[in-house]
Amino acid sequence: MKDLSAQKDKADAKDKPSAASFKVGAIALAFMIIGYQAALVLGRSARLRIEANRDAPDTVFVYMSPSDGNSRLGSEIVRRNAEHSPAVEAVRRASRRVETFRFNPNTVSIDDLIRLGFSEKQAQAIDNYRAAGGRFRRREDFAKSFVVADSVYRRLERFIDIPRVDLNRADSAALDDLPGIGPWFAARIIAYRVELGGYSFAEQLLDIYHFDREKFDGLADLVYCSPPTPYALWSLPADSLAKHPYIRSRQAARSIVLFRDNTPRSEWTVAALGEAGILPPEDASRLARCAIAPPE
Repeated sequence: MKDLSAQKDKADAKDKPSAASFKVGAIALAFMIIGYQAALVLGRSARLRIEANRDAPDTVFVYMSPSDGNSRLGSEIVRRNAEHSPAVEAVRRASRRVETFRFNPNTVSIDDLIRLGFSEKQAQAIDNYRAAGGRFRRREDFAKSFVVADSVYRRLERFIDIPRVDLNRADSAALDDLPGIGPWFAARIIAYRVELGGYSFAEQLLDIYHFDREKFDGLADLVYCSPPTPYALWSLPADSLAKHPYIRSRQAARSIVLFRDNTPRSEWTVAALGEAGILPPEDASRLARCAIAPPE
């Protein structure tokens, strides 16, 4: 019996170092796991710190909110990213997140296209298209680009903000860029704008020689008219009135002056000029749609 007890004590003594080794190994493994997780957290924190402590403001938002409806969404945002150090740029590329914000595909930067979820190659392809003279006139035009996937367009569609062309402020280059408008029509649009004293409604383009309905329908959704200076119909002299396209003759202009001299101001209306036969019904109807200054 003593021999068996002694043998058991020796076996237990041999097992004790093995159990102790297992415990030490388990503790070491736990510390390794904790250390690895801590390293990941610290590494991410370091990257975020680099990204947060930027050497210049990342983006400047410039809000332009015209009251004349220039932008389809009410305002245009221009995003200008600052120059950053290579370290910051490297972190930004590594930690890039897909963002969604309003943008004009004709002016958005390559950097912002990447923010929107495009690869650098895709963003460069869009920029190359613009540099070659390409232009996105409508949202649907952006969808037709071969680098814009259907799923990406569906995500971005309501954020695409392409400002319309103001017929009362646009220069010849902006007008020339409209579909169906070349240098000749661009010049005529500006010349007629001067004659009218400013467009009151876009359909006045149809007054221009050879500017037909088909041409107008092709650009109607791309243009608008900011409020022009109201026409001083009830105060201008006859020689000035005769220059307006909807009055056109000296006889009609003199008749308007006689109407003003012999009619109470409360009855001074464009409709009354038509009813009196001073202006043809068509001209009276078009003049009535114009911005007219109230009688002084």
